[in-house]
Amino acid sequence: MTAPLVVIGDVLLDIDITGRSRRLCPDAPVPVIEQAEERPRPGGAGLAALLAAADGREVVLVTALADDDPGRRLRAMLAAHVEVAAFRLHGATPRKVRIHAEGQPVARLDVGEGRAVDGPVGPSVAQAIAGAGAVLVSDYGRGVTGHAAVRALLEEAGGRVPVVWDPHPRGDPPVPGTRLMTPNEDEAARLAAACGAAIDGGGLSAATRRARFLAEAWELDGVAVTLGADGALLVEGACGPRGAPFLAPAEPARGDACGAGDSFAARAAQVLADGGRLPEAVAAGVRRAAEFVGAGAAGAVAARLAETGSPHVAPGRDADAWDVVERTRRAGGTVVATGGCFDLLHAGHVSLLQQARRLGDCLIVCVNSDASVRRRKGPARPVTTAADRVRVLQALSDVDAAVVFDEDTPERLLERLRPDIWVKGADYAGAALPEADTVRRYGGEVVLLPFVEGRSTTRLLSRLPPAHPAPPMPSASNAMSASKGTSKGIPS
Repeated sequence: MTAPLVVIGDVLLDIDITGRSRRLCPDAPVPVIEQAEERPRPGGAGLAALLAAADGREVVLVTALADDDPGRRLRAMLAAHVEVAAFRLHGATPRKVRIHAEGQPVARLDVGEGRAVDGPVGPSVAQAIAGAGAVLVSDYGRGVTGHAAVRALLEEAGGRVPVVWDPHPRGDPPVPGTRLMTPNEDEAARLAAACGAAIDGGGLSAATRRARFLAEAWELDGVAVTLGADGALLVEGACGPRGAPFLAPAEPARGDACGAGDSFAARAAQVLADGGRLPEAVAAGVRRAAEFVGAGAAGAVAARLAETGSPHVAPGRDADAWDVVERTRRAGGTVVATGGCFDLLHAGHVSLLQQARRLGDCLIVCVNSDASVRRRKGPARPVTTAADRVRVLQALSDVDAAVVFDEDTPERLLERLRPDIWVKGADYAGAALPEADTVRRYGGEVVLLPFVEGRSTTRLLSRLPPAHPAPPMPSASNAMSASKGTSKGIPS
């Protein structure tokens, strides 16, 4: 795609105030926030534009901005990363102030009721939409998508480039020719009800019926209902009432989901801009949203803007135990770690990991490398490579990250990670743990947890029948003889 992605919608100023809380206020049962730090960032369509730009896209943001201090702050933050084509916002810039203590939300304060109202938009807006290679509409119900001039330009764009519409219940319906609409479950229910649909209940069945209803009512190519941790469900309008929906499941991701919908829509729009099909766009959007949540979501964007000036956040699940530990410590949380070979994952492993995760705010698993396992267990081990063992572990919701070490014991790795709690199974009771001194030296604790009796990889492998040698390969002449009397490889 050579033409820019144009993001159209309402921009808000989001401010995260984070601090520590060690006591309650004496005159009311509320926490006292100390050492508070303010981190501003663009919200709404502004966040969607930043996320697309962080992927290396050329992005133009069409929005309404007020000439007040919050509006000027927004313009300055955005202009460093995207081109801004703005017209007048009537009233004060909408602001959402989120207050966090020890990483936990305490309160949100919403101020500013500015709205976009009909009037001239200027040539920069018209030129931006006319030159779009694709359009992402990020509707936050503040009037930009209902503006007469903007809507006329959107209707023209809908006939020639992909348009992705991220709706809002207080916003406006998508324009004809919209390729994909991306409501969440609640938005889909409210939009369908507002259009006269009587669809009760929840789950995949209700989401499918609502998506199908909205696709038919507004003549959309597709509706993708985002399902939070369950991924997204796509109904394509062209498939008709009997077409099966496409479900894109999400990888497990723990954390604040603020901005996940913007991340999903921004990625889906980019895939469609590059010529991808709707299922590809939805699957890519789900993957990106899970990575975004795992990396700290919108709060991480605010932190990155404050620290480096960049809105780019690293994926959280694949990474980086170090990122997980840093985020947890920054929020005042407790880091828990455990370690082992985890060669064939079994019920004993799962029990230990579940118990360990409950002890803190993140769980890091230290995994013996293939060479380390061979030294400990013999030349026939491991059965599963380190890369596959890490992938299986990170698929568990109780595991925040896994990291491989090559030594016989994890002492050097623990010196770097410095978990607050190091966990092993109670089968190590009475045994000398070489790493215990390392953990205690930096002030950590060593905890033994109950284990499931009789569960171990070694015992599982001992129950397998001995391997039989493979039969010899037939010679060419024997193979030709064997093939007679057969049809398409099926014995007669």
